[in-house]
Amino acid sequence: MHPETHLALHNARAAELRAEADAYRLAAAARRPQDIRTRLGWTLVEAGLRLVAIPKTATAVP
Repeated sequence: MHPETHLALHNARAAELRAEADAYRLAAAARRPQDIRTRLGWTLVEAGLRLVAIPKTATAVP
């Protein structure tokens, strides 16, 4: 392949990847508050399940 052709294809692909990354970054920034709330909610659920699942110590019967 001719070097200038290779360079032109490389530049075109790099521009496509940059545009795709920018679109992904904008989409991620738009949904970030929901993700934080979701993570916090699942963390609270996990903490509650751990509290419920704590094994009880056996009590001595006289």
